[in-house]
Amino acid sequence: MWSVLWTAVRTHAPYVTFPVAFVVGAVGYHLEWFLRGRPPPPPEEEEKSISERREDRKLQEIAGKDLTKVVSLKEKLEFAPRAVLNRNRPEKS
Repeated sequence: MWSVLWTAVRTHAPYVTFPVAFVVGAVGYHLEWFLRGRPPPPPEEEEKSISERREDRKLQEIAGKDLTKVVSLKEKLEFAPRAVLNRNRPEKS
């Protein structure tokens, strides 16, 4: 008799275990939600994305600067080391 019972349980196990696991999971999920409660709302700073925070920081940096004073290209080229610019050119003697 036991062998017939175990054979029946073994063949119908997927049909029994899935609904049981689904019910146990649903009850556990709702019980955990009930015990923990709702999560607190995130602070306003965390709601902004990284790019938005970067844009805000950049705007704060340039807020006090005079934007009409721009460095000329000639000054920017003089800043670069001469060895880098003349690396592939033959030396003039």
